[in-house]
Amino acid sequence: MPDKDFSHRLLVDKLSIKTGMRLTVLGIADTGFLQDRTADISTRLRSDCDVILLGVEKTAELDKIRNCAKSLKPAGGLWIVYPKGRKDITEAQVMEAGLALGLVDNKVCSFSATHTALRFVVRVKDRPKT
Repeated sequence: MPDKDFSHRLLVDKLSIKTGMRLTVLGIADTGFLQDRTADISTRLRSDCDVILLGVEKTAELDKIRNCAKSLKPAGGLWIVYPKGRKDITEAQVMEAGLALGLVDNKVCSFSATHTALRFVVRVKDRPKT
């Protein structure tokens, strides 16, 4: 099976940001790429978010995941954006922090030349029944 090439896709599409979604963005300075997709963007943590983007630069900042997870809609996604190729914060550490809270990682994408993003969601079996 041939490899899929997603390099032509916009970052906002890679992050699965849909029109009108409720977003919180923490620790990421440039949010301009989101403006055409939704105006409902906060730089303060709030409840019922469709998507939360959390930028972290060191492992000590991974404890912020706990509060972010509480602010997601049941089917929402928490993207952890962290530096690529550093030994002081690794993919394994980011995954472990999310899994420890009962979240599961289900998507990864290149956020920039220097950062990777890993998405966590609440397991379907653990979501409230509607």
